[in-house]
Amino acid sequence: MTQTAKLLYTARTHTSGGRQDGASRSSDGRLDVKLSPPGGAGLGTNPEQLFAAGWSACFEGAMEKAARTRKIVLPRKSAIDAEIDLVLDEGTYSLRARLNVSLPGLDPEIARGIIDDAHQTCPYSKAVRGNIEVTVALA
Repeated sequence: MTQTAKLLYTARTHTSGGRQDGASRSSDGRLDVKLSPPGGAGLGTNPEQLFAAGWSACFEGAMEKAARTRKIVLPRKSAIDAEIDLVLDEGTYSLRARLNVSLPGLDPEIARGIIDDAHQTCPYSKAVRGNIEVTVALA
């Protein structure tokens, strides 16, 4: 971080029990979820779903910023379908991601430019860049 960097927010959670039969709660109480294994019969969510929700929400914000820079208003029905795969390959776990972006009514070339700009500036995209396989598609 540079000396001019400004801390905007710190998320704080407490998790116990892990993905098998756990729970996670934020320090402000706004997030309070039960955790269960992906695809299992448990009643809770899993880390992959939480990651997909967080990344897609952040990415949409990055698209809004990219659109404003281009003096374009994003369509009201813009949406992102995020898919996060938990992969086991030769005994090692990893993630793989797909963001399928819908920008109805926008010229595909303009939409692609907004998506590409967002992928360069979104903090989640930056965090995973070079670490996991990511596909960002215009749906």
